[in-house]
Amino acid sequence: MQRIFLASLLMTCFTMNACLQSNGKVQNPQHVTPAETSFMDGNGNTIDIVHKTDAQWKSELDDMTYHVMREEGTERPYTGKYNDNKKEGIYTCDACKLPLFSSAAKFESGTGWPSFYQPIDQTHVIEESDRTLGMTRVEVLCHRCGGHLGHVFDDGPKPTGLRYCMNSVSLEFIPK
Repeated sequence: MQRIFLASLLMTCFTMNACLQSNGKVQNPQHVTPAETSFMDGNGNTIDIVHKTDAQWKSELDDMTYHVMREEGTERPYTGKYNDNKKEGIYTCDACKLPLFSSAAKFESGTGWPSFYQPIDQTHVIEESDRTLGMTRVEVLCHRCGGHLGHVFDDGPKPTGLRYCMNSVSLEFIPK
């Protein structure tokens, strides 16, 4: 019985740790290069890149959203406003309003963060290697503004097998 409890506790800790993105960095991620002015989405539409200074982001985003999106922080599990959201609609980037995820791809992961098995358009997100917290993960960023959204893992449901573990403060929900 004690072994089952310890195994369960370790699994819970690992799952929570896998979604934690706070790495103590206090820097503005520059994943969208200043030279990049636009990108082509999966439908052939040109999407303009948003370039703003750190001071502009600070004036436009609340403290927690700024911390998560510009300093690559995280919100605590089970505290985000969209973790339990079951409504139909679209999740956009909170900073630049680029459509990112559909409620049709949202699922209950049990991690405490809203999770999706795929983005609306793969070109709307950037995935980069993240080696913080003593592990290798894949960071997910908004392609339009470079804002940190969360991480993607390979333990999600079919059809993709992926789990996009996102911070609610990085998202805005637009009901259908």
